[in-house]
Amino acid sequence: MSKLIVPRRFASTPQDSQEKETQDVPILEKLPEPTGWRILVLPYRGKGKTEGGVFIPDAAVEREALATVCALVLKVGPLAYKDTDKFGESGAWCKEQDWVIFGRYAGSRFKIEGGEVRLLNDDEVLARINDPADILHI
Repeated sequence: MSKLIVPRRFASTPQDSQEKETQDVPILEKLPEPTGWRILVLPYRGKGKTEGGVFIPDAAVEREALATVCALVLKVGPLAYKDTDKFGESGAWCKEQDWVIFGRYAGSRFKIEGGEVRLLNDDEVLARINDPADILHI
């Protein structure tokens, strides 16, 4: 006898109530908390169309997001920028909601719902910028 496989969107399971509860939680609360000296960043995805109005295919936008060196700081770990031997008395190089530049291969990448995020070490931040659109992406 064969088993009937029903897509999840049509089946009613106990997980449905749990999924509805997690949908109400803001996305920032679903993200992992960086530990130690790490920083959680969201890479810049770029615009979906050119200045002339031509739409860029999703595959090209995804490819550019993988190669980007700009990101928005989402969360900062509790020990980030606390090492006075390394950072001196200057304090933190960046804070939450800052746009930063980092090395192309820096950090650990992982996917979340809606895209990809990276975990960087605090010393992998190279600069703070005002607008990621000002940086030319190659």
